[in-house]
Amino acid sequence: MTYKKRNLILFQSPKFGNQIASQLLAHDWEVYIANDLDQASDLLDKHVFKVGLCLIDESCNDTADTKCLVGKRCLNSQCTNERKLADLSRLFNSAVNINWIMGLPEGCTPETAPNSVESKLIADYCYNYTIFPVDISRLLITLGHAYGVNEIHTPFEKQMNDYPASFGIIGNSPLMVNLFGLLQKVAKEDCSVLIEGETGTGKELVANAIHNYSSRSAQPMVAINCGAFPKDLIQAELFGYEKGAFTGAQQRKIGCIESAQGGILFLDEIGDLPFEQQINLLRFLEERTITRVGGSEKVAIDVRVITATHVDLKEAVQNGTFREDLYYRLGVLQIKTPSLRDRGSDIELLAYYYFNKFSVNGIYKAKGFHADSLFLLKNYEWPGNIRQLMNSIRHALVMSENNLLSPADLCLERRYKERMLQTLEEARAAADRELILTSLRHTSNNMSRAAEALGISRVSLYRLMNKYDISNMNT
Repeated sequence: MTYKKRNLILFQSPKFGNQIASQLLAHDWEVYIANDLDQASDLLDKHVFKVGLCLIDESCNDTADTKCLVGKRCLNSQCTNERKLADLSRLFNSAVNINWIMGLPEGCTPETAPNSVESKLIADYCYNYTIFPVDISRLLITLGHAYGVNEIHTPFEKQMNDYPASFGIIGNSPLMVNLFGLLQKVAKEDCSVLIEGETGTGKELVANAIHNYSSRSAQPMVAINCGAFPKDLIQAELFGYEKGAFTGAQQRKIGCIESAQGGILFLDEIGDLPFEQQINLLRFLEERTITRVGGSEKVAIDVRVITATHVDLKEAVQNGTFREDLYYRLGVLQIKTPSLRDRGSDIELLAYYYFNKFSVNGIYKAKGFHADSLFLLKNYEWPGNIRQLMNSIRHALVMSENNLLSPADLCLERRYKERMLQTLEEARAAADRELILTSLRHTSNNMSRAAEALGISRVSLYRLMNKYDISNMNT
């Protein structure tokens, strides 16, 4: 079987010759050698590399009279640590999409010399490292893995209009594919839509998609957040008012419902609409007319109503805080936006999307994500969903001094640990509660026998029952 050769840039001083390059060529690598920064820059302009190998031949404290890593004679005939750091930093910063493997002299590893220039370069820029003398079989494994990881991540590093999306919404996870299928059906209809989902899941994006792909797309979509206005102002915002309707009403104002004439009225956070205003909205939906505050004229309205909420409206109906008849009027068609934590590969996709969006001006140091960050991004709960992810990445870009965004930059390490601790506590509590209930059942709710079976005192058992809200069936 013939394998396609993989491009590799080999940055090394001339003293290494072609020995390592020849061995790599024999194993399906297309090797391009650069002996200084100018040659490397020329190769990077002409070819695409996913992997690079950088060979350092000086020891950690070498100050011998020799050429430095960029192939030029150093001042005072010494290749100082500062110059080494600056030269290699320039190389790595000019090729941030490459997974670099650094070859190090024996005794100069991050473990044996953690404060060396080499260790700093590896921590800031490199995917991995290898030690001289080079074990070619191990190097091939390392290079292959670095290449494969780069290929996995490369599809996300695209131009802004290259991300997989439908209806203007980015995503290709199974949940989003299902959502897009629902949108295709819903957009064509002309009845009310209720969009439910957690805060930050993109409910307004879904509403915009329905508008843009509906028969009313040429007409306006007017949006109002029902929870953003006091109870005594929301009616005027929705229905408008006549001049002199109340103090300060110096002229007629057209409300949101009337402004959406012919188009779509989007009522965001409908679950926060005061109960008394729910009656007025229901009357409008039944009659399709409004009366401005302070007026008597009925105005006929032709709009399609889309509502969104993070509140469980069924539960709100049961609790008596939301009208049941209004709920059924608004929810002729229903869509639920999935939470970010359930969207799998979309998390990394969106992370790169926002990274590229915010770093397009090139003023930030970070050029990508550390591998640990990508792992934690995908395993964090994201209670604030997409909005939280977006803000987390923007904050990290502004504040980070790293070449790759670290878990600390994204505040993910602390959050992940907190979540793990919370989960362990919850599991312990659930296990304790189940054990107490089992003991009570087996002892027919005899407190003394149950406490004895659990190996605790009656007082401790009562305390735990109170903590876990467990009732004694005999009381």
